[in-house]
Amino acid sequence: MSPIPRPGIAFLFAHPAHWLALGGGVGLLPAAGTWGTLLAWLLFPSLRQGAEGDGAFAALLILGLVVGALVCARTGRDLGVADHGAIVWDEMLAFWLILWIVPMEGHWHMAAFVLFRLFDIVKPPPVSWADRRFKSGMGVMLDDLLAAGWTLLVLALWQRFLT
Repeated sequence: MSPIPRPGIAFLFAHPAHWLALGGGVGLLPAAGTWGTLLAWLLFPSLRQGAEGDGAFAALLILGLVVGALVCARTGRDLGVADHGAIVWDEMLAFWLILWIVPMEGHWHMAAFVLFRLFDIVKPPPVSWADRRFKSGMGVMLDDLLAAGWTLLVLALWQRFLT
């Protein structure tokens, strides 16, 4: 099986959905999911500050989920692969959810980053099931949300039993 080619810079600007789904261009880089997660981490303080309170941030995440499902579906269709590796919006949104929930201290964020990338790459059940089963825009989002769930579970257990 030959590797799926990465899109070029022209693809990024061919449609507004591509720009968002590819994280403004970080999806064009090798190891795009890691770069997308790092971009999400860097953008989080500004997003969190801009959202007045938890209710506003929750609404922002819900909006990001709906818009993300649409732009990921469009971009995947245009690339010919529903969950192309260049699509990073799913990682970004899932990581914003994690960062919203975990404590603000740096070691929690670092642990969240490492665990989320691990679960997104390894895909333990039900992440692997969702990744195989659902190929729609919402399906692209679902496997990363499940990886976020694993991340939050491990961090909660860590906080409960090791701190």
